[in-house]
Amino acid sequence: MKNITQILSDEHQTILKVIDAVLKECTELESGKTLNIDFFKKTIDFIKNYADKFHHAKEEDILFKAMLENIENLHCNPIPVMLHEHDEGREFVKGMEQGILENNTEKIIENARGYGALLQNHIYKEDNVLYPMAEEALTDDQKDAVNKRYMEIEIELKETMNIETLKFV
Repeated sequence: MKNITQILSDEHQTILKVIDAVLKECTELESGKTLNIDFFKKTIDFIKNYADKFHHAKEEDILFKAMLENIENLHCNPIPVMLHEHDEGREFVKGMEQGILENNTEKIIENARGYGALLQNHIYKEDNVLYPMAEEALTDDQKDAVNKRYMEIEIELKETMNIETLKFV
């Protein structure tokens, strides 16, 4: 069975593919392409339902809580920074939504690029610092408990996730 950090890292690759597509779309818009509102609506749906509700929720509700229960085993506590960056990402999504409502291409691009840069950096930190730290800090019993809860949550979330969100990927 994969451990929770490997599964989350694999999900990061899906998120990064969407970010690459979004950044490419921004570059094309800056080169004169007509705004495709539907693309950005689907992007926002993906971010809200997959990146945030499905992926970030597992981090925040399972992994981070388990790590905080073992705070004495961590050489530092990066979790507040990770949570802050999740919130920053949500603000960029709100900015994209506002840009869509205003039909403001520049606002959409600014927030989409901000989200992309934030998440690329954030994912690097999680994959290369936070997740290895979690693997080190948690005991085997705690990892088993995290994996069990992770699988339960994943089943629950997949049942409620919009199938269109998954098709976008």
